[in-house]
Amino acid sequence: MAGFDSQTLKAIDQAAEVDIETRRRDGSARRTTIWIVVDGDEVFVRSVRGPQGAWYQALTRDGQGRLLVGDQVVAVRAVAATDADSIARVSDALKRKYENRWPPSTAAMLKPETLPTTLRLEPGS
Repeated sequence: MAGFDSQTLKAIDQAAEVDIETRRRDGSARRTTIWIVVDGDEVFVRSVRGPQGAWYQALTRDGQGRLLVGDQVVAVRAVAATDADSIARVSDALKRKYENRWPPSTAAMLKPETLPTTLRLEPGS
């Protein structure tokens, strides 16, 4: 599958935070502000609440969601990124992007219980 176009990657990379829209079990929309990182041409997210994060549960259940990046709406598909290399790259990217802005929150994103919630986002439909 083709990745995100360069303009979308740049917008995601430059955004401090984005909103992700997922669906509750009743079908209603839920929007949550999350952190997001770009590593090369790949886009990743991680749940600060670990597997208990409502948006994370919905996204892994349904596999699809939408990112709201500035005025852009981007359909996404989530793929678990559980390999050690991806998890390490995402941890490094989170530190680079957020550690100087929000140190305590960055530390929370690096706790062992959050690491398995690392997801790679791909363009959805």
